[in-house]
Amino acid sequence: MEIEEDSRATAYTTLAAGPDFGHELEIKRSRFITVLRRCGDEDAARALVADLRKEFHDARHHCSAFVIGPDRMVQRSSDDGEPSGTAGIPMLEALIKRETQPAVTDLSDISAVVVRYFGGILLGAGGLVRAYSESVSTALDAAPLVQRRRLRLCAVSVPHAAAGRLENELRAAGYVMAETGYGPSETVLRLALPDEPAAINDAGARLASLTAGAAVLQPEGTEWIDVQG
Repeated sequence: MEIEEDSRATAYTTLAAGPDFGHELEIKRSRFITVLRRCGDEDAARALVADLRKEFHDARHHCSAFVIGPDRMVQRSSDDGEPSGTAGIPMLEALIKRETQPAVTDLSDISAVVVRYFGGILLGAGGLVRAYSESVSTALDAAPLVQRRRLRLCAVSVPHAAAGRLENELRAAGYVMAETGYGPSETVLRLALPDEPAAINDAGARLASLTAGAAVLQPEGTEWIDVQG
């Protein structure tokens, strides 16, 4: 699902692209198996529950929570048979209150499911709240997270022979490179820049300096891109 460009947010944190992330806790003989999945829409988030119901078909509970969108407008949770308010809501709060940087809570596009195998010892309402919250929080402690930013794509066409050197120099200068295109005689390099006039002007000036004024930057659309740091 492509996120709308008119989102108020320009960046948020999500699970790094790749396979689902799993983590397990044992609390008073009950097994709490947490699985995190990166999801761009509600269908993908709900699919995680369906997948785990099949994989752990003999488990008593498959509780879930997810947050979707740069502005985190979609938030859902399910207790799946646990006492009301003891599983889904604590899981959701563990997601939305997660600090990804000091005083920054921007985790989104993530679905969490906690599969519980009952161990024979009742935990009580308070114990369940703590167990489900801890299960998600502990999984997030170990999970690979990445910042996702809305960036402006800008293209520059250069001769094939010059493309490799120019790309290396731009990367060395700290620019984020997006998808490269190839034509009969030219390579189209794409830079992913902060969606601000000053950043685009600075990149244009850097390109002019690196190519003796031969390369011209052409702004294109915006795209959500994973960035490190």
